[in-house]
Amino acid sequence: MNHPAPGSHIHLIAICGVGMASLAGLLKSRGYHVTGSDQNIYPPMSGYLAEIGVDVLSGYQAAHVTPRPDLVIIGNAISRGNPEAEAVLSQGIPYISFPRALGAFLIGSSSSLVIAGTHGKTTTTALAAWVLTRAGLEPGFFVGGVPLNFSSGWSPGSGEHIVIEGDEYDCAFFDKGPKFLHYRPRDVILTSVEFDHADIYRDLNHLKSAFRRLMEIIPAEGRLLVCSDYAAAMEVAAAAECPMLSYGDDGSSDWTLAAVEAREGRSFFEPCYKGRAEGRVEAAVIGRHNVKNGLAVYAMGRAMGLERQKLLDGFATFAGVKRRQEVKGERRGVLVIDDFAHHPTAVRETIQAVKDAYPGRRLWAIFEPRSNTSRRNIFESEFAQALAIADRVVLAGLFQPEKIPEGQRLSVAKVIEEVNRSTRDGRARVIEKAQDIAEYVASNAASGDIVLVMSNGGFDGVQEKILEALAWGRPSI
Repeated sequence: MNHPAPGSHIHLIAICGVGMASLAGLLKSRGYHVTGSDQNIYPPMSGYLAEIGVDVLSGYQAAHVTPRPDLVIIGNAISRGNPEAEAVLSQGIPYISFPRALGAFLIGSSSSLVIAGTHGKTTTTALAAWVLTRAGLEPGFFVGGVPLNFSSGWSPGSGEHIVIEGDEYDCAFFDKGPKFLHYRPRDVILTSVEFDHADIYRDLNHLKSAFRRLMEIIPAEGRLLVCSDYAAAMEVAAAAECPMLSYGDDGSSDWTLAAVEAREGRSFFEPCYKGRAEGRVEAAVIGRHNVKNGLAVYAMGRAMGLERQKLLDGFATFAGVKRRQEVKGERRGVLVIDDFAHHPTAVRETIQAVKDAYPGRRLWAIFEPRSNTSRRNIFESEFAQALAIADRVVLAGLFQPEKIPEGQRLSVAKVIEEVNRSTRDGRARVIEKAQDIAEYVASNAASGDIVLVMSNGGFDGVQEKILEALAWGRPSI
């Protein structure tokens, strides 16, 4: 289909998601008249949309597509039976998915660098966008989070490159393929491949088939950088027709790390190409997994022909991403950190990163099983092993357990039992509600403690509740 010209009316159904709201901002910047609808209109997205002049209609109604828009973008959260989507279908209004819209309105004919993988996509995408910006390339970008170096999670850019987070999740009810297939990659960084998204992928082989399809559409003159620490990533990478470089802790990788140090919330490392060190890099990230993400960005920059010196400033000045090891505040000497981790590998790496960044301080891990994978019982032992690294563990109740078949649900009690059996010190407990978690932390935390909160959702504002409980002796209601 031909996409409408600037000035045309584009309507977004489920506009208040982070990605859809950012897309609305991009479309506004391109000169389109943008409207949207959502049943959950709340800050910060509601404030952002009002600020950029996008009218948001409450709920989903057939009347919201009257007068008839020139194009409707239907979000992933929308299913058949939604009255607004049904009106689009019955009236023959042109519609596309969110990923296809990004391909059309952001990428176009630009050179696309897609960051894909089970873990690390958002941070790596934000870091790559910032490093290439500081190197003078003026890339466009689209990040599935809020990068703190930029005013928003997107930019059309003025250079020839687009840096985009390539999600393996499906696109819409009418397009069940992975999002990244719409991003026309020229270059790809593949950070990891592990089983995830148990609601749409049957098993690891099914998931690998999606990544293999991404590999198959990289042009022969493109570039692929893949993390050798994941056997499944290396396996799917074999499907690519373009040159491939590997990176990671495997000494046989093309790019490896040397002289890694962590100090005062920053990391230092030497990237080595085929065993030859290229000099020290200072990176404003913590944790070995983020250092490897940094190595990937550095290696891709060098593969793109950028001189080493042009890359260094971006690494040193990177401010991170909201909800990725984000410091929320400190009360009574207790530091509260928020993170999006929800897969057991990400939980383990995040806990270890925070312990390494703050040595000698007692670490609390507060985890909410909220994602479609973490609410299922496929990773009970893996979650227990990851959480046991922390000094104190609190597991919240399962988020919306009724949406997971009873026989498939994660047993929070079993995870806690396994942590306590392995550590033999009773460090873990279940506390169902955010308010009760805040009260417990405030009553038991001591000055010098670190409280790490992990969830891929709002977690009922537990981060702020903990800070207020620490300050006043009780959480906000």
